[in-house]
Amino acid sequence: MSAEIRKIAVWVEETHLEMNRTIAPPTRKAVAVAVIANPFAGQYVEDLAPLMDIGAELGALLGERCVKALGIAPAQAESYGKAAMVGENGELEHAAAILHPKLGAPLRTAVEKGAALVPSSKKMGGPGQDLDVPLGHKDAAYVRSHFDGVEVRLNDAPRPNEIMVAVAVTDSGRPLPRVGGLTHADATGKDGLR
Repeated sequence: MSAEIRKIAVWVEETHLEMNRTIAPPTRKAVAVAVIANPFAGQYVEDLAPLMDIGAELGALLGERCVKALGIAPAQAESYGKAAMVGENGELEHAAAILHPKLGAPLRTAVEKGAALVPSSKKMGGPGQDLDVPLGHKDAAYVRSHFDGVEVRLNDAPRPNEIMVAVAVTDSGRPLPRVGGLTHADATGKDGLR
């Protein structure tokens, strides 16, 4: 792998109870985070293709880690998202390059299909700062029950010359969804919207 990885963290968030109602089965979100050296920290570089290639490597690695953490088959994944936070010696465009669609292709392989766009967020920050990873249904963007997000934070990342990259995968939507619209069961996933 061309990324210089300092740290990987993986965890699963489960919601078993919401508004005094049992969630059965619980809703589950897995997040995998890689903290990598920013090869372009402190300098302006016109060609960011090497970061895009690193993004492709991380899309596969982190997507597979999420699916494994959930203990599901790839086809059982229901939503996904991606986010990156660049340390102070980087620039926002470095996060954009990491999250380029090259990251999305191997992530789609990890979750089997993925017809919808992968929601993403980018920011600059420092150690201990929160990074929100937006979530959307992997095959049908109009499935409102899967509009969600998950927050990640590492106490020591990103350092000034690092990038923190996160991928999230779920096996469900929000707990107790009731805002209407297309349901997961009715989504066809042919056009990425419905």
